[in-house]
Amino acid sequence: MAETITLTLAPRTVLGKKVRVLRKDGIIPVNLYGRGVESQPLQCDGKILLRALATAGMNLPISVTIPGQKDRELAFARDIQWDPVRDEMLHVDFLRVDVSLAVTASVPIILTGTAPAGRLADGTVVQPLRNLDVQALPLDMPSDLTVDLEKIAKLDDVIRAGDIILPPNVTIITDPEEPVARYQIVREEIAAVPIAEQDELSDPAGTSLTEEAT
Repeated sequence: MAETITLTLAPRTVLGKKVRVLRKDGIIPVNLYGRGVESQPLQCDGKILLRALATAGMNLPISVTIPGQKDRELAFARDIQWDPVRDEMLHVDFLRVDVSLAVTASVPIILTGTAPAGRLADGTVVQPLRNLDVQALPLDMPSDLTVDLEKIAKLDDVIRAGDIILPPNVTIITDPEEPVARYQIVREEIAAVPIAEQDELSDPAGTSLTEEAT
């Protein structure tokens, strides 16, 4: 089970286009919503929010505290809006979750170690699949999944989604046959000889110097 990240979100009274004033002061507008409950406008210091999101990403739950409310909320970041020009955070939506109900998430795949196949031929490891879709209870959701490249011992070895060892109580959703990592040989291409250089290989009479003399 991954460590739970905590975050305090304050009630927000500034709505609509007026939230621009909040952003100028480094405050990011937030909404907390969930099944069967009304969406709640909140806000948070941008730097604190960014640190929490950098740790949790989109697949780890965040324990949310709201001043004036007794109970904590467990939530996932589900929509993060960015300014395309300034690359600044504009808004975040959090989804309330029930700790007793399974959720789905896309978990990053991290490659570790060295592929022994690299000793057989020049090449590089390629990773077609970088995230694995899984299902688990919110508090059982892994922060990432590691894959040991030692499993690529031969040039034709392929690590597939189904080969990834999952933590207890975590179920794979991605097609198990999806390739995760394989070794790709570097093939050297023979450059074609330019026509001008081909002409230089012929004598003035047009006879190729590589032909046998008659």
